Amino acid sequence: MATPEKKRDWSALAPIMAFAGLAFLLAVGLTRDPRLLPSEMIDREMPSFDLPALRAGDARVSNADLEGQISLVNVFGSWCAACIVEHSKLVELSFRNDIQMVGLNWRDNNSAALRWLAQYGDPYDLIAIDTNSDLAIELGVTGAPETFLIGPNGQIRYKQIGPLTDQAWSENIEPIVNAIKAEAN
Repeated sequence: MATPEKKRDWSALAPIMAFAGLAFLLAVGLTRDPRLLPSEMIDREMPSFDLPALRAGDARVSNADLEGQISLVNVFGSWCAACIVEHSKLVELSFRNDIQMVGLNWRDNNSAALRWLAQYGDPYDLIAIDTNSDLAIELGVTGAPETFLIGPNGQIRYKQIGPLTDQAWSENIEPIVNAIKAEAN
């Protein structure tokens, strides 16, 4: 008497295959540097903005304040632990006379921000208050700190996600600053 052939039941392998696929996707994702996320804003105009200034002597800060010079727009907050990590680099850069330092105080209490700057140093030429994330949303900010390099024509040339380090400055931002200067000559 002949025995009926057994059919293979592939449905038992489905969970294993799904797990293997998910593990592969996670493994690939974990090898990528999250600071290298592309920004849709690169090579676009800085969004138009007009925000209150943090310091009493400055009434407003707007995109018109960025025109005609190279600017670093740094998103920070007194609540941001990673902002302390990059702050010494910002203070160092503030001594350069070829870059305007603009702070975007994001979702912060004004008095806490002023105390924080008094404690760690104030590297900014101008500081805008973005309590409601109006500009941060338009820039695609995902968290603080983030820094944008703006050319004299108002075009966003680079976006640094995370703390601005010596390495990020020398490898990524400074070459673009030098290229902008060369374009002007």
